[in-house]
Amino acid sequence: MSRLFDLSNEVAVVLGATGALGGAMAEGLAAAGAAVAVLGRNVARGEARVAAIRKAGGRAEFFGADAIDRASLADAHSRIRDQLGPPTVLVNAAGGNDARVTVTADRSFESIAVTDWQANFDLNLVGGALLPCQEFGPAMVARGKGSVINIASVSAHLPLSRVVSYSAAKAAVMSLTRFLAREWAIHGVRVNSITPGFFPAEQNRGLLFNEDGSPSARTQQIWNHTPMRRFGTSDELVGAAVFLAASKASSFVTGSDIVVDGGFLSQTI
Repeated sequence: MSRLFDLSNEVAVVLGATGALGGAMAEGLAAAGAAVAVLGRNVARGEARVAAIRKAGGRAEFFGADAIDRASLADAHSRIRDQLGPPTVLVNAAGGNDARVTVTADRSFESIAVTDWQANFDLNLVGGALLPCQEFGPAMVARGKGSVINIASVSAHLPLSRVVSYSAAKAAVMSLTRFLAREWAIHGVRVNSITPGFFPAEQNRGLLFNEDGSPSARTQQIWNHTPMRRFGTSDELVGAAVFLAASKASSFVTGSDIVVDGGFLSQTI
């Protein structure tokens, strides 16, 4: 059974690995045997992630890169090939919401600036999937092997109140995932997505907790809509990532979405 999930011959690129969710997946892929390229803009966090992976016995290197800069990605790609080998797994975990495009009592939908909307859309779609897929995907296609894992959101399935630009961008990520799955399947490259439910992170902590650390009204709404009545923890995404990365375990899986949400999308009234 362990052979199904063995990643010892894989080189995994994880964009956004300096964050909580991307970092957990990077550590999980390394624990399964992959050599992991930790990509991000924050050098200190990137190096800390690499140190954690190495301390656990894994292999990893940090590569500074900006997901919305194609030249930056191309440079990182070249360095990854030289230091770790040709990438065979790509995890696109860069992204996040922005307070400027969040509808509040003081900020209506119609007052959101187009430039702010575009910046958030670029972060979550262009940098969160499009440019990394354009940079790393063709090389996988040429070699006839690869697994791309995009990170969607429950808001892509069920648009959430307030986070309008983020919801729209993540819906676009899911659409792009299915398009590429169809285009690249014949070339041996699988493209899937993971839909996380609610996982506390820096980008949403202000929405989920009050200044004193107590759950916000928003958190109570989320828990009431989540059958498991709690948030997810970052390590609970690792299994889905390893499954989709492992060519033996998920060899006939492409164009699919794995939902890890504590039952959020199954809840109605």
